[in-house]
Amino acid sequence: MTERTTEHTTITIERHFKAPLPRVFGAWAVAENKRQWFACHGDWTPLEFQLDFRPGGSESNRVASTDGVIHAYQGRYIDIVPNERIIYAFDMMLDDKRISVSLATVTFAPEPAGTTMLFTEQVVFLDGYGDNGSRLMGTEIGFDNLRLYVEADERRPN
Repeated sequence: MTERTTEHTTITIERHFKAPLPRVFGAWAVAENKRQWFACHGDWTPLEFQLDFRPGGSESNRVASTDGVIHAYQGRYIDIVPNERIIYAFDMMLDDKRISVSLATVTFAPEPAGTTMLFTEQVVFLDGYGDNGSRLMGTEIGFDNLRLYVEADERRPN
C-alpha cells in the first residue's frame, strides 16, 4: 500500500531583466515564445506542448528524460492581468504518478533598466516524493533560459 503524504513548501524567485515589460510578459503569454524558453533540460525530448493563455485556459507540456521517464506538466490559468500578473495552478507527473500540485503567482513591474519579475510557487509534494531541491533548480534554469530569450537582440531570431 502506498503511504499518502503531503509536504508543503514555498519557492520565491525574483529576477531582473534588461528587457521591456511587454517583451517579458509576452514570453509567458505567446505559445511560440514560451516554447523557446520553458525547459530546464535541453537534452530531453519534447513530446507535447499546448498553451491557451487566458483565464480558464490551460497549458500542457510533456517531455521524455534521457532515461525515458515522461515528465508531464498540466496547468490552468486562473487570473491574468496583462503586463502585471499571472496566477495559475498546475500539477507535475512522472510517468503516471502525480508528484506535486502547485499554485503559482508571477508579478511583473517596470524598472528603469527593464523589468522585475517575482515568481512565487506554493507547492505540495505528494506521497513521499523527495524533491531534494530539484524543483527550485529546474525553475531557476528555466528563468535563466527566459533571460536569454527576452534579453536577446530583438532583430535576430531567438
